[in-house]
Amino acid sequence: MKQRLLLALVMALAAVPLPSSVFAANGHYVAGAEGIRGASVPPTGLYYRAYLVHYDIERLRDGRGDKVPGHNTGKITALTNRVIWITDKKFLGADYGMEAIIPVQHTSLDFKGSGVDDSDSGLGDIFIGPMILGWHGQQWDATFGAGYWFDTGDYDDQAAASNGKGFGTTMLTLGGTWHFDAAKTWSFSALSRYEIKGEQDDTGITPGDSWLVEWGLSHHLSNGLALGLVGYDAWQLESDEDVPAGLPDDKVEQHAVGVEVDYSWPELELGLNGAYYNEYDNEARPEGDLFRFVLTKGF
Repeated sequence: MKQRLLLALVMALAAVPLPSSVFAANGHYVAGAEGIRGASVPPTGLYYRAYLVHYDIERLRDGRGDKVPGHNTGKITALTNRVIWITDKKFLGADYGMEAIIPVQHTSLDFKGSGVDDSDSGLGDIFIGPMILGWHGQQWDATFGAGYWFDTGDYDDQAAASNGKGFGTTMLTLGGTWHFDAAKTWSFSALSRYEIKGEQDDTGITPGDSWLVEWGLSHHLSNGLALGLVGYDAWQLESDEDVPAGLPDDKVEQHAVGVEVDYSWPELELGLNGAYYNEYDNEARPEGDLFRFVLTKGF
C-alpha cells in the first residue's frame, strides 16, 4: 500500500535539471531557467553558463488546482553546468552550434499530507544538444534547437526525491526575440520547449508530451544594466500512458511571473543575472517560489 501511495504521489507531481520530479512541469526542462532575451543565440564562440536555481515549495496542488491538505513543503537547489559552442558554420542561413547540460542537485521533501519525507543529492539527467540554430535580423533574433535528455541520474520509483526521472526525453526548442528599437533598448523574448518522453523503466509508464513557454520584457540601459518582467507557462498536453488502475492521471500545469536583473561586461565577455518567480496557478504539482542566478562567460 505504501508503495502504491508513493507511486501515486510521484506521478501526480509529474515524476525529474535543474532536474527533479518536482522541479519541471512533467518533463526534464525546468521553467524559469531562461528569461530576458532567452531566445537570442550568442555570437560565434565558446560559452560556459552556470545556473544556480533554488525552488522553495510552499504547497501541493491537486489536478483541479486545489491545495492538498496538510503541511507539504520542500526545497530543491541545483547547480547546472551548460557549455555552448556556436561555430562559424552556417545551416539554413543560421549560425550553427551545439550544447551540453550537466546538472547537480539536492532535493528535500516534507509532504506530511502525503506521508513523504525524503531527500537526495547527486548528478541529474544529462542533456546533449547537437543542434542549435540562430538567426539574426536588424531588430529580431530567432532560434531552433534539438537534443536529448539521457537517463543518467539515479531513479527509484519509491523515492520521491530521486535525482533522475527514469526515462529519456527528446526536447525541441523554438523561440524569438523582437527589439522594439534599433538600439535594442527594449525587447520582448519568448522561448518554447516541447518534450517527447520515453517509457519509465521502473514503472512502465510513459509521461505525456509537454510544452513550456518562457517570456521576458526587458529594458537595457547604456551602462550594461537590464531590467525585465519575466514569466513562464507550462502544460502537459497528453495524458500519461499505461498508468496502473486506481492511480491519478491528472495533466500538469505550471504558471509564474517574476522580475529579472541582468548586468554584463562586454569587454570581459562576462554576464550575471538574477531572477525571482512566484507561481500562482499550478495543477497536479507543487507550487512555490523560484530563484535563479546565472553566470555566463565567453571564451
